Amino acid sequence: MIEVLYFDGCPSHEVFMPRLRALLDAAGIEDPIHEQAVETDVDAQAHRFLGSPTLRIDGVDVDPTAAHPTDYGLQCRLYPTPDGVRGTPPDEWILAALQRRGAALTAD
Repeated sequence: MIEVLYFDGCPSHEVFMPRLRALLDAAGIEDPIHEQAVETDVDAQAHRFLGSPTLRIDGVDVDPTAAHPTDYGLQCRLYPTPDGVRGTPPDEWILAALQRRGAALTAD
């Protein structure tokens, strides 16, 4: 499952969705994108929401540094990249996660 968690009004979420769809299309992936609005701090804790937007593929965050953080809450998410901090995950992380997913699917 391809899942994007966000909060309403997040400017990065608005920019991210068309880019994500374009990456999926270019990779030949037709899976739907499930968008999950996170509305309260309780929701943020329940969904392990690190900020908006969060992209998970088959339940795994595409951010390789996100394995153990617990700073859940209604906040804009910042992604550290070699080019500086960004409000959306880099394409390279997304493509790597999609490749891992493809490898897992073909191994089954």
